[in-house]
Amino acid sequence: MEWQSLSLGPVQANCYILWNEQLECIIVDPGAEGEKIEAFIKEKGLIPLAILLTHAHFDHIGALDYIRDIYDVPAYVHKKEAAWLNDASLNGSQLFPVGQVAVRPAEKIIEQEGDLTIKHFTFQVLETPGHSPGSISFVLKAENIVISGDALFAGSIGRTDLPGGSHKELLASIHNKLLTLREDTIVLPGHGRPTTIIDEMDGNPFLNGF
Repeated sequence: MEWQSLSLGPVQANCYILWNEQLECIIVDPGAEGEKIEAFIKEKGLIPLAILLTHAHFDHIGALDYIRDIYDVPAYVHKKEAAWLNDASLNGSQLFPVGQVAVRPAEKIIEQEGDLTIKHFTFQVLETPGHSPGSISFVLKAENIVISGDALFAGSIGRTDLPGGSHKELLASIHNKLLTLREDTIVLPGHGRPTTIIDEMDGNPFLNGF
């Protein structure tokens, strides 16, 4: 499997595109600038299968309808944030000078943790709330990768001052879910550069003293 990150929109949120030997791809968090996502998919000759959302904040969902209109693929979101997609007061866009963001409901609702299989892709879904109530992380065990959304960053953690955020809950999610993964697991965060679990265990100042 291969992957590529695209930093998109006014806050440079990471959209990830994962693809296999059959050129089938999964799109994670199409936050803005749908034309850039479309151009990359076209350049590589990829066949989109689905869109996964780590959470439903505006900077991770802004190009969702654009991509669905082109490729007619389903979007997956956690049940706790299903109503956020078309509610600017919940998805945060009402709180920032970016214009109100509202997109159509997701076709697929993730009810709980467990394996999620989409054709040749299998993800382990981890509930990692704290940044937002329905934040989830996607683990690709065979690839030793976790897509952490805005839970864990290189040297930092997600903000918890938006609707439904909880600093205590976020720290518990990181320690009980993410830091229990293999130490050499590659972390693909919602913003910024990739990191590893061991690097964050050893050097992330926000995780000391939990």
